[in-house]
Amino acid sequence: MKKQLNVLHLEASPGWGGQEMRILKESSGMKKLGFRIIIGVEKKGGLIEKAKKEKFLTYEIRFKKIFWIFSFFKLLYIMKKHKIDILNTHSSSDAWLGGIVAKFLKIPIIRTRHLSTPIKKGLNSKLLYGYLADFVVTTCKDAADKIIKQTKKDPKKCRSIPTGVNFEKIKVDPQDSIKFKKDFNIKESDFLVGTACFMRSWKGIDDFLKAAKILENEKNIKFLIIGGGHKDSYIKMAKDMNLKNVIFTDHLENPFPAINALDIFALLSTAHEGVSQASLQAIFLQKPIIATKTGGLKEVCIDKKTGIQVPIFSSKKVAEAIIKLQKDDKLRKELAKNAKELALKFSQDNMIIEMKKVYESIL
Repeated sequence: MKKQLNVLHLEASPGWGGQEMRILKESSGMKKLGFRIIIGVEKKGGLIEKAKKEKFLTYEIRFKKIFWIFSFFKLLYIMKKHKIDILNTHSSSDAWLGGIVAKFLKIPIIRTRHLSTPIKKGLNSKLLYGYLADFVVTTCKDAADKIIKQTKKDPKKCRSIPTGVNFEKIKVDPQDSIKFKKDFNIKESDFLVGTACFMRSWKGIDDFLKAAKILENEKNIKFLIIGGGHKDSYIKMAKDMNLKNVIFTDHLENPFPAINALDIFALLSTAHEGVSQASLQAIFLQKPIIATKTGGLKEVCIDKKTGIQVPIFSSKKVAEAIIKLQKDDKLRKELAKNAKELALKFSQDNMIIEMKKVYESIL
């Protein structure tokens, strides 16, 4: 292996969420190991400023098809100028365009798949995950299994490496959690059920609110929604449902005091989910979890060991699980202990070690 490898990450998504956070975490970890990282992001993408702040050389690239001819030559210039050794693509558009340029230059390609949903069948999947991917990395086992089955990819060239958590950064002073409760008028006697995410249609917020409606007469149970995203539609939904037991925090730069204040963490995603960062943070903070079996969530919420699994679109089952955990203090403590032990297996250091093996294996 050369003394320094030059790696180019491409991201066509313009947002800022778990996918972009994974790119930044991986890039930071590989940089510490001596890799040179360059990042190409869709114009005005959410990753740009964060990447620049971390001192990564960052390019803005237009990935929409109408710009492909111009962007093809721009990527050709970037890859040749910086003598790129490995390309890592993260979304469909950048995987197509970046993959074609990399193939032209005979540069090995890693395709990172962040979603757990099935990929398009037929020629699309064979090209995108076959010809244009020397190695496929997914963020949960469920996604890796689906890709291997659909594309007939060699299992040795497709594996799950969940996005790791830097647990050293999750330090919470109990007083900060007490202050958080006071700031949001939450009583110490309240039983707090919360979720944390960038709110999207598939994050299960509808079911979370419906469970709150079912339990609205349980005076000591409060529901907390941490995060931004498409929050306005859910705030309206809560108002339309006349919910008095739901609290929205909006985006919190430091969500850990809020997560630490919870009695139960819930994530009710209906699709797309990998191994959720918020769920890993919650189980590290010893919160029993209620989650669907979507994607990588079942790797975190192990039924009757770290939490309770529920079907998607099952607000009634969610409500039943909440009541069960509220009434059984012994069960909550047992699940919390197991949750912390499981969390430690998903460290950021482990992710970097495993990604380094992938980088080295394709050269």
